[in-house]
Amino acid sequence: MRLNDYHLRYEEYLVKFEKYALNYMNKLQTRPEVLGESMRYSLLNGGKRIRPVLALASAEVLGVDAEEILPFALALEMIHTYSLIHDDLPAMDNDDFRRGKPTSHKAFGEANAILAGDGLLNEAYAICLEESLKGEKYAVAAKFLNECAGINGMIVGQSADLYFSQCEQEVSEEDLLYIYEHKTGKLLLAPVSMASILKENKSYVEFERFGKLLGLLFQMTDDILDVTGDFNDLGKNVGKDEGKNKLTCVRIYGLEGAKVRADMCAKDCHAVLESIDGDTSFLHSLVDYVLNRRN
Repeated sequence: MRLNDYHLRYEEYLVKFEKYALNYMNKLQTRPEVLGESMRYSLLNGGKRIRPVLALASAEVLGVDAEEILPFALALEMIHTYSLIHDDLPAMDNDDFRRGKPTSHKAFGEANAILAGDGLLNEAYAICLEESLKGEKYAVAAKFLNECAGINGMIVGQSADLYFSQCEQEVSEEDLLYIYEHKTGKLLLAPVSMASILKENKSYVEFERFGKLLGLLFQMTDDILDVTGDFNDLGKNVGKDEGKNKLTCVRIYGLEGAKVRADMCAKDCHAVLESIDGDTSFLHSLVDYVLNRRN
C-alpha cells in the first residue's frame, strides 16, 4: 500500500473511532463532575489509537461490521488509558507528561487520577457486559479482553516490569520476553483476536500469531525510542528506562542488536499476514509504521 493511501485509511479508522468514543463519553454523567472530566481528559487526549485502529482494520479484513467491533475497541482503549494513568503515577513510573500534556495526576492530583483510572476500567467492563447480552460470540470476545487485561495479562506484565526493575539478581532474555508478552503484547493481541472471535474464529490462529508478534515489535521500538527519541516527537520524557533500571531489549541486546531483532520481528509479521485470506495491505503498512515510528 502506498504511504499516502495508508495514512488516509488510518485517518478513516481514527475518525470513526474518535466519533464513537466522543459520543459515548459525552453521554457519561458523573457527580462530582471532576470524575468524568478526568476520565475524558485522558481518554480523549489523542494518541495513535493503534489498538482500536487494529480492531477496525482486522474486522474489515474478516468482514465484521465496524458497529460490532467498536464497543470492544472502546473498552480496550479505556483499559489501555487507565493503565497509562496508573503507570504515570509517582508510585510507578512518575511521569509528568503523556502525549505532550500533563499527566492525569499532574492535572487533577493523585487521588483523582487513581479514580479516573478506576472509572475507565469499570466502564470498560460495563461495555463488555452489555455486549455479552447479545450472544455467545460477544461474551467470548468480552472474556478474552478480560483475560488480556487481567492478572494473567497486562497487569501481571506490569507487575513483572516493576519486579525486575527492582531485582538485584541477574535478568535474562526469558524475563524480558515475559514482560513483553504480557505488559504490551496482550493488549495488542486483543483487538485482532476479538475481531476473529466475532467472525466465528475465522483465521484465528493466524491473527493470534500476528497480534503476538506485533506486540513484541511495538515494545521493542518503544524501548529503542526511549534511547533514540526526543520529547517533541514522543510527547513524554525519554531516557527514563535506564535511570529506573528497566528491563528492556536495549539492556539485553544493546541498541544495534535491538534494532536487528526489531527488523526480524517485522519480517515475521509480514510473513504471517501473507498467510491470511483477505486484503491485509493496510496491516502490512501498519507493521512498517510500527517498525519505523518516531512516536
